[in-house]
Amino acid sequence: MATQPVYPPLTADEFLDIDFGEKKAELDNGVIRMMAGGTARHAKVQGNIFLALGTRLRGTGCAPYNSDMATKTHDLSIRYPDVSVFCNRDTPANDDAKAFDDPHILFEVLSAGTARTDLRVKLDEYKALASVDTIVFVDIATERLRIVQRTGAHAWQDESHEAPVDLPLPLLGLVVAHDEIFARD
Repeated sequence: MATQPVYPPLTADEFLDIDFGEKKAELDNGVIRMMAGGTARHAKVQGNIFLALGTRLRGTGCAPYNSDMATKTHDLSIRYPDVSVFCNRDTPANDDAKAFDDPHILFEVLSAGTARTDLRVKLDEYKALASVDTIVFVDIATERLRIVQRTGAHAWQDESHEAPVDLPLPLLGLVVAHDEIFARD
C-alpha cells in the first residue's frame, strides 16, 4: 500500500520565492492552493472598485492595489485580495515588494468557488491584522455588500446589506457609490 508523503508547511517567505509562471496560487496555512481565473463580471467589478479608489486616493499617501499584490496574513498564509488599500507604501524601497502585511481596507469579490474561504478563513485572517479597518465582501450575483468595520481594538461591526447601499470608508474619508461599484459601462 502506497503512503502519502508528508511535506512540511511552507512559510510565507518561501512561498513568495516560488515562480508560478502564468499560474496563480495562494498560501493557505502552509499549503499551496492553486487559484482559477475569474469571470468577466468579477473582473469588471474588481476594476470598478480599483478605479474608484485610485482616483480619490491619489496624493493622500494611500493607494489601491489589485490582486497582483499579496497580503501576508501570518507566517504561513499569503492572500491576494481583489483590491487592497495600503498607506505609505509607494516608495522606491517598496518597488520590488511582493507582499505587505499592513492593509487598511480589503475587498473580496465573491464567486461560487471562493465564497466559503473568503467569508470564513480569509475574514478571520484579515481581522487578525491590526492595521485592517474595513473588509468588504462584494456579491456580484446579488449586487450586495457585506461590510465589516473595526469599531475598537478587538470589536467589529458586521453588516450584510439586503438592499443597495453606498460604501462608507471612514478611515479614508470617502464613500463609494453602490452604482459605481456595480457599473456595467
